Amino acid sequence: MGYHTLQGNPPIDVILRKSARAKRLSLRMSRLDGKVTLTLPPRATQKEAVAFLNERETWLRGHLDGVKPAHQVTIGGTVPYAGRDVPVHLGAGRRATLGDEGFVVPDAQTAGAKVKALLKTKARDMLATVSDDYAAALGRSYARLSIRDTRSRWGSCSSEGTLMYSWRLIMAPPEVLHYVAAHEVAHLEEMNHSAAFWAVVDRLYGDYEPPRRWLRENGDQLHRVQFGD
Repeated sequence: MGYHTLQGNPPIDVILRKSARAKRLSLRMSRLDGKVTLTLPPRATQKEAVAFLNERETWLRGHLDGVKPAHQVTIGGTVPYAGRDVPVHLGAGRRATLGDEGFVVPDAQTAGAKVKALLKTKARDMLATVSDDYAAALGRSYARLSIRDTRSRWGSCSSEGTLMYSWRLIMAPPEVLHYVAAHEVAHLEEMNHSAAFWAVVDRLYGDYEPPRRWLRENGDQLHRVQFGD
């Protein structure tokens, strides 16, 4: 449908979209990048949309003030890894490496991309190892494992036994990555979120509430890390 800009300091650009499924005006703001979207029912007019936005401008500005800026990965900065802020240095070589001093990359221009590639490799290796361990403990096997950069979920398990994880889990504390792996592997036995499913997660992982709470409270921070690509 287009855009509308709320004038002020600063101006706020709002995406206007109509949805056949919408029954009322709905305003949403992404905690990741501050993007604002107003969804309208089919018969709503732009005049109604503007009036709705004006009524909620104070609320909207208050929430936008709480959106943290993106964390850019650069030489001299840091990148989260296994729950710690690890420094990024310039050094020799063709690829990014990780040692006692932190991440070492060969040039500043591609620092973010090279660190990202290394993180994805480490995420795949770690998630495969942990998933193998949990699957063996469960006496089950999975078909294959893939990693993606998903925002809506940290992992999934298909009815065919395919496990999918967000590679950004490698930036979280290790216990969080282990919990998500246990969660998805548990679906190999219980393809639901029933009490029986959570009993399987508890059997595999133990007390899952702390890492589950960490994801709810801090997961958006992992998506704010940007690699310049």
